[in-house]
Amino acid sequence: VNACIVTCGGLCPGLNNVIREITRSLFYLYGIEGKCYGIVGGYGGFYDPDTPPIELTPETVRHIHHQGGTVLGSSRGGFDIDKIIAFIKKKNIRQMYVIGGDGTHRGCYKIHETCMELGLHVAVAGIPKTIDNDVDYIDRSFGFISSVEQAQAAIKAAATEAMCNLPNGIGIVKLMGRSSGYIAAHATLGSGDVDLCLIPEVPIVLDGETGCLPHLWRRVKNKGYAVVVVAEGAGEEILGESTETDASGNKKLPQIGEFMKDEISAFFKSKGEVATVKYIDPSYMIRSVPANATDSLYCMQLGQNAVHGTMAGYTGFSVGLCNNKMCFLPIPELVATSPRQMNPRGRTWERILALTRQPNTVPKKKK
Repeated sequence: VNACIVTCGGLCPGLNNVIREITRSLFYLYGIEGKCYGIVGGYGGFYDPDTPPIELTPETVRHIHHQGGTVLGSSRGGFDIDKIIAFIKKKNIRQMYVIGGDGTHRGCYKIHETCMELGLHVAVAGIPKTIDNDVDYIDRSFGFISSVEQAQAAIKAAATEAMCNLPNGIGIVKLMGRSSGYIAAHATLGSGDVDLCLIPEVPIVLDGETGCLPHLWRRVKNKGYAVVVVAEGAGEEILGESTETDASGNKKLPQIGEFMKDEISAFFKSKGEVATVKYIDPSYMIRSVPANATDSLYCMQLGQNAVHGTMAGYTGFSVGLCNNKMCFLPIPELVATSPRQMNPRGRTWERILALTRQPNTVPKKKK
């Protein structure tokens, strides 16, 4: 059996763990006598002469789980089905493991379909990867817990800046979360020091009875400072949606962090006071760290079960934890409702409101 592994899209804690466990499972659990190729730089690595594939062995992947990022490199875009199929034929690939988000999985399924049409006996498996935790059906994506943990350092820094910088210190932390606020919400709950959490699922109201600016004013006057956590995708109802997209087709996001900083400063100025606002954007710092122990265990389970699935003859599937059970998931079903969003009327948001004491701006349900 010859196999290949490719990582696509943005970085995420645990990528190297998954690469390591797939490789070790192929050689140690199933004793393959063929080769395992690591595709360098995403889908483009299947055909780019500047990034030839590398051979993966248990020896070469032995220590990579201690590193952040991916030893294979990653990129967005580059999907060319004809060139990918040409690589499969040339290297006599029988198993392919694709690690990526919903867009990457759509490409993965296209490879599966094309192999079926051409009569190529290739088992194609996906492993869901998203820092935003927005792939549907699965309990959580690998690396999510590590990223939430890493975000705590930024929130602590923002709280320290807000407490120590007078007058009216306010610390703002912008975290990842394009269309879902899982990281911002869970980092807020994990911290316990946040006074305002803004996520894409809940509209931002600046002023008035449910306004976040009067709320911050009250919090600062009550305890002397305030901390704000905002997801990068929040506030489109105020700033508008961008028509520009990146190589993966993701729309470019408005600068909500800088916008909130300016609005807070202007609001305090309208009250005849000065706000000392410190803005922290740790974006890529929270996703480039190695996986923690919990995510490392999860990555091991994902890698091993992906190999178990392909060895059992399955193809066009992905693996994930569903209701705390490892499952094989049909890719079309997985991506049909992704990216998922957090329930703004669920328990997580209720806990946010209880912690921050911020007004609830979730629209009332229509009767």
